[in-house]
Amino acid sequence: MKERFALALAIILGTSPLAVSALELGAEDFVAAREMTCVLAQESLGYLSDDEYAEMAEAILSDYDQAQTDVIYAQALGYFDGLMFGLPESDEREIGARLQSFVASSACTRFTGFEGVSLTL
Repeated sequence: MKERFALALAIILGTSPLAVSALELGAEDFVAAREMTCVLAQESLGYLSDDEYAEMAEAILSDYDQAQTDVIYAQALGYFDGLMFGLPESDEREIGARLQSFVASSACTRFTGFEGVSLTL
């Protein structure tokens, strides 16, 4: 029944069933997307090496199959894009401040352990 609903919704919306599966994310999937957004923010700030990024991403996504991983990663990119909404690409100081604020927020501190981190660009 769930698959039929997803397929019908995909046809109505004119999109693929994979895109509709984002509507079916469970609570733990949204947590994984938020955690992945925290990793993306840390990586953007230069806090993580390539190996650290890979380890953190693997820790978050290892329990998911490829299709679920793609949806979670897409959701994380959407969250990240929302963080940057309204900021000019050229304003590196404001971008850095917003990312630092997010990484230090309660949305990330349980996962990152970076509570209170500050870096002036």
